[in-house]
Amino acid sequence: MTARRTVEVLLSRYGTTYAAEAGIQLRNTPQPLYQLLVSNLLSARIRASVAVAAARALFGHGMRSPDRMIGATWQQRVDALGEGGYQRYDERTATQLGDGAQLLLVEYGGDLRRLRREADGDLDILRSGLRRTPGMGPAGADIFVREVQAVWPETAPFLDAKALQGAEKLGLPTSPAELARLAEQADDRGPAVLAAALVRAALDKHVVEDVGAPA
Repeated sequence: MTARRTVEVLLSRYGTTYAAEAGIQLRNTPQPLYQLLVSNLLSARIRASVAVAAARALFGHGMRSPDRMIGATWQQRVDALGEGGYQRYDERTATQLGDGAQLLLVEYGGDLRRLRREADGDLDILRSGLRRTPGMGPAGADIFVREVQAVWPETAPFLDAKALQGAEKLGLPTSPAELARLAEQADDRGPAVLAAALVRAALDKHVVEDVGAPA
């Protein structure tokens, strides 16, 4: 199987962003960008499937914006996290969600596009700003950039260490530019979809076995 065919198969079977899996219709507007931030914060400590379920539960209870997150009680946040199976760190994370929403409102008026303008295409500034969110570490910031490149094209192609690990397991090139070129040939949905698919390959050996590898 050629590298291009491997990418085609990978994208056809596993080409869904984690934002989409969490029910986020990602656009360059404040609410979906905030939802993406929340889902990335949740994924920092726990496996992706649980983070997605917890994000869906929070959003299902109306906590889709910084105002609504602060408007919910701490116990309501804990209960929603527990409903999504996010139990080990639920109390600490419920506090961080409230503190993070407050920070976002104070620093950026609840609008992450202000951070985008502040970064002006500089990924170091963007990731540093994201890491000011309570509970958000380097990995969480990278996940945010990995997904937001779908609507913030100046960050693309962004394939972090986990995505490149997936490429290596599939026997694909580990150059972001080369991977982006292969993805363009195979699929027109962009590098965010490629990055999510590669991360799935990095995290699940069954993905690698299912897709196969280039000859």
